[in-house]
Amino acid sequence: MPTIAQSVAAARAEAQIASAYNEAGYRYGKYADGGGRSLFTFEGRHAWGDRKTWEAIEGRLLALRARGLTRLSVLDLGCGPGTWLRRVVVRARQIGFAEIVAHGTDIADLQLQRARALSRGLAELDGVSLTFAHGDLRGKIIAPQADLCLCLYGVLNHIPAPELPEVLSRIAAVTGSWFISTVRAIGSTPTVYVDDVSAALRFYQDNRSHRLDVEFANGRRTSFQSHLLSRAELARLAAPTFAVDDISGLDLFHGRFAGDPRWNPPVPLARLTQELDRLEARYCRDPGFVDHATHLLMVARNPRMVSK
Repeated sequence: MPTIAQSVAAARAEAQIASAYNEAGYRYGKYADGGGRSLFTFEGRHAWGDRKTWEAIEGRLLALRARGLTRLSVLDLGCGPGTWLRRVVVRARQIGFAEIVAHGTDIADLQLQRARALSRGLAELDGVSLTFAHGDLRGKIIAPQADLCLCLYGVLNHIPAPELPEVLSRIAAVTGSWFISTVRAIGSTPTVYVDDVSAALRFYQDNRSHRLDVEFANGRRTSFQSHLLSRAELARLAAPTFAVDDISGLDLFHGRFAGDPRWNPPVPLARLTQELDRLEARYCRDPGFVDHATHLLMVARNPRMVSK
């Protein structure tokens, strides 16, 4: 049992993180999800990473459907505005799942409100249960076991390092088949998590205290837990409770060469994009490069699964 002091510290840390994402409001979804013209139009500076993450998710959906399953359960831990959960529901219906139970949790209540508003049409479809609720990974995960469990884009970075083994154990307990997660890498390009770095006047990631301090251009200040992860640490943390199929780097090169809407001279990108694709594929698992990716993508599974 945690001490009173530990409980108070955990509550304070949760409040700091929730406040940062709540104050970001709708801007967070645009920054994090690219503001694409549709759910499956991956645009912006993180489009490559988003596409590769979606390929991993879609591949597991197709594998589950190939088993003959007609009912799908999905859990998104740290769902934000619900973009990834909506993608899963739409694609699952397209490939023939007759019943879909999708649930997202987050500690930022304003992000949950936005998720509910954006998902209203999907949640009303026959055979679809799409719900969102407040939930903190540092406490008990109140959810049934899911065929597919997601925890994407920095959620695990906000967990103190000593608590990560227990958190991953809780996640494993509700993962029936696959677990897919993306985390910020130890050598990644700078981030302020809740918005583009251009929105900040100054920021500092302290890897000794595992905190990020940000002063935004609008005068707002925030400070919250930010523990960056190496591939080796992520693999070590997941190994006791998951069978890890793969850990690869996302956006080793694409993010550094992606077009920026604030600076968009008319230059041909087709050849450059093809070369970047080749470089990403070549180095995304290379020990000398992978920890310098923008994110690490982990695909793991319940060890009781016989095969991938």
